[in-house]
Amino acid sequence: MTGATTPLPENPLPGNPLRGIPLPVAAVTCLEDRSQVERTATVELTAGIQRLRLGPITALAVDRTLRAETTAPGTRVLDARLVRTWTPRAPLPPGPDDSELRHRLHELEVRTRLTDQTRARLEARLALLAQLSADLLREVGEGAGVGEVERARWARELDRVDAERERHGEELRATRSQLRRLEEERSQVLTALDEAEEEPAELVAHLDLTVEAAAAGPTGLTVTHLVPCALWRPSYRAILDGSADGAGLRLESEAVVWQRTGEDWTGARLTFSTARSALATDPPAVAEDVLMLRDRTTEERRTVEVELREEAISTLGPAAAVPGVDDGGEVRVLPAPAPATVPSDGRAHRVPLGGFTVPASSEYACAPELSPLVTQVVRFRNAAGHPLLAGPVELVRGSGFTGRGELRFTATGADAELAFGSSDGYRVVRETEERQATAGLTGRQTTTRTVRLHLSRFSGPEERDEQVVVVRERVPVSEVSAVEVRLRKEGCSPGPDAFDAEGIVRWDVPLGPGARRTVTLVYEISASAKVAGL
Repeated sequence: MTGATTPLPENPLPGNPLRGIPLPVAAVTCLEDRSQVERTATVELTAGIQRLRLGPITALAVDRTLRAETTAPGTRVLDARLVRTWTPRAPLPPGPDDSELRHRLHELEVRTRLTDQTRARLEARLALLAQLSADLLREVGEGAGVGEVERARWARELDRVDAERERHGEELRATRSQLRRLEEERSQVLTALDEAEEEPAELVAHLDLTVEAAAAGPTGLTVTHLVPCALWRPSYRAILDGSADGAGLRLESEAVVWQRTGEDWTGARLTFSTARSALATDPPAVAEDVLMLRDRTTEERRTVEVELREEAISTLGPAAAVPGVDDGGEVRVLPAPAPATVPSDGRAHRVPLGGFTVPASSEYACAPELSPLVTQVVRFRNAAGHPLLAGPVELVRGSGFTGRGELRFTATGADAELAFGSSDGYRVVRETEERQATAGLTGRQTTTRTVRLHLSRFSGPEERDEQVVVVRERVPVSEVSAVEVRLRKEGCSPGPDAFDAEGIVRWDVPLGPGARRTVTLVYEISASAKVAGL
């Protein structure tokens, strides 16, 4: 986007800087916690050194990031700086934070303007009626002079015009009276407002440039700077299209942009980056960490203190408590395919980034220890051509919008999974049983735990196919040699289909319409006599 060409006087340097040269926003690079704004304009320069004032621009522009360049050969920018001034606020309607007096003043101004328009219309109507009455009287005089007497028609027309003039005259008098009352009330509100409040001012910034040009002619200016109060986050919409032969998934990527910089981005080229400019600072000072050694007591040598703790399986990306964009540790840049407009209202605005459609596999999964619900999990391959950043997903399937999920960071070509909500056609009941035994000679303690999972499927008369439900349970994992955990496969019914090193046991349980199955898990926790804390 290029600003309009503005001519300059012959020697503007000794006088005041120019004002009003527009410097619109042409492109914006949205970062994780701020944005880089690029502005362009075309001005007509004279030969020699001259000073320009461009803007107004947002007063939140960061001074140290300001950079100005010219595109024409033989021209260069000698100096660029931001000048901020307090100016009266533009006449805008009052917002929710304004006082009752300002709202009342705005209401009176609106009513006064409408009443004044009504008065003008009535005066124009009365002027036309006066002209019509004069025309009728002239017609009466001319007709009587030539012997054409139409007393009935003349009387009827004159009576109608007089009635209209009288009616509109009464309306005009009432309107003028109402207008006087509104003016008096508006004057009282203005007096109260002057005594109670101070007229707020707005901080406005202009860009002052000192440019040297070898020859007269038009030149293009490009100005870039950082601005806070503008950020973005990725968002997605997943549309599942299931059929008898399989399922297809349509994943649409969007960028959700918030900005309250004081100016709208109208028709700007938007680029979204995961760069963290706030991290380009000095590292924190290293503090000394003092370690102290001491001998263990006799009681500590006789016992081994252990404790049970819950630990999430580690995955790529930052912790859930850390806000920000998960980009896998590498800066990603995503350009918007088309220019967009983002108002400066602080609200969320969605900018489409693209989408793709891929085949998807679906399964029903359940973790009864965490939830008794059976969830539909869809797996697909990332075919976007770039990594998918972590972000919220709106889930849509055949019945419409089903809820919101979360998409983890997914590399190009890697597999991703989404949970499309629970199914009401399944029910899971979990029962646990625990037995403890202690060896008489060694004092070794053995705890045997039995977990029974009862799965039921409630299906309608139109459902005839068999569904596989993936059931996952966990077994404790020991980190010390004094405690042993053993899965008793002979007691499990049916035998587990998988058992990994992180203690997750998996069964693939087929369930037909109206079927019921019971899954049994048995494991032992064995600890020596000197173990305490279990």
